[in-house]
Amino acid sequence: AWIAYQTAYLKAHYPAEYMAAVLSNNMNDIKSITFFMEECKRMRLPVLGPDVNESFYKFSVNKDNAVRFGMGAIKGVGHGAVKTIVENRKEDGHYKSIFDLAKRIDLRAANKRAFEGLANAGGFDCWPETHRAQYFANDGDGISFLEKAVKYGAKHQENENSAQVSLFGAASDVQIAEPVVPPCEDWGTMEKLSREREVVGIYISGHPLDDFKTEMKTFCNGSIDLFNDLEAVVNKEITFGGVVTDVQHRVSKQGKGWAIFTIEDYRDSFEFRIFGEDYLKFRHFFVINSFVYVRAFVREGWVNRDTGKKGDPRIQFNSFQLLHDVMDTYAKKLSIQLNIRDLEKDKIAVLYDLIKFHEGNQTLTFVVYDNAEKIKVQMPSRKNKIKISQELLDGLKENDVMYKLN
Repeated sequence: AWIAYQTAYLKAHYPAEYMAAVLSNNMNDIKSITFFMEECKRMRLPVLGPDVNESFYKFSVNKDNAVRFGMGAIKGVGHGAVKTIVENRKEDGHYKSIFDLAKRIDLRAANKRAFEGLANAGGFDCWPETHRAQYFANDGDGISFLEKAVKYGAKHQENENSAQVSLFGAASDVQIAEPVVPPCEDWGTMEKLSREREVVGIYISGHPLDDFKTEMKTFCNGSIDLFNDLEAVVNKEITFGGVVTDVQHRVSKQGKGWAIFTIEDYRDSFEFRIFGEDYLKFRHFFVINSFVYVRAFVREGWVNRDTGKKGDPRIQFNSFQLLHDVMDTYAKKLSIQLNIRDLEKDKIAVLYDLIKFHEGNQTLTFVVYDNAEKIKVQMPSRKNKIKISQELLDGLKENDVMYKLN
């Protein structure tokens, strides 16, 4: 009880420090890290990715009272690499670029793999002049820009250590040209997030499903974790969304195709199996990194005639659909909710422009309410129909307009 009181006090009065300590204590347990990062979101406590100019080996709290990811959680970045990065930063200040970093730190402790891990996890995002994709790009010579930067740092250190002296007795000051940063397109969101997960085990800067939050919240009645206990959902249809993270297409001894595929959502991931006609009907959805919306019915297991024992529940796949298409298919009506005391000319003008810009075929309703008088009036729009899209919903949110989707 005493320990519970102490931890509750720390969480209430020093939330960032408390969560940083809890995350540090569970650095080697990905499931726990995921759970505690979700708790940080619930507490509205920002968790920032690793940063060579701010991170330490473990999770820490920065000057803005945000939790900063520890560099020790990145694969390939060991104690030695973090130690030299932190010590040089304390001694000579923040690193100004990848070249400055490569010149200053001990490259025997921080090797090429450590640099690649830091780049993939976003550890170099503090330098806006270069983006993540550029570190792995090359000019056609087969050597990545990151390797060139490390070689540049090694050459610079070698020159300094040799302490060459000119004929006139002064220390030589040989300038080595910095490698050119190759121009290339930045990675898309999915590429960034998958690389983060590859080196850390979790998504740091976001989640692949963040673009489909509205669809997940409005049109899904369940989540992936329900499939861990099928007995609890027997004879129920579960609608859920997620990203396909693994697919294995196989052929049975009878020559029939089937597949094992993994879908992940915000809470969990689950490995499904699909056979027969269902496989032939839905196999084109089984592509890694595709976003799917699934209707699945959980049936009771068959009863063995000989033993009388009931088998495990079975999953029947009723439909697959891309999450991109869900809004168009299922969104039928948008109700815009307005407080009568907030109805000002500017707000009405913004709403008018938004509705005109998103004209379509779906129903629009206004709900005007007055909390003080406890009055609510529903007013369906007879003339104006709209096209419900994420862009429209984002526009309403930006202007603090409440809405309900049906």
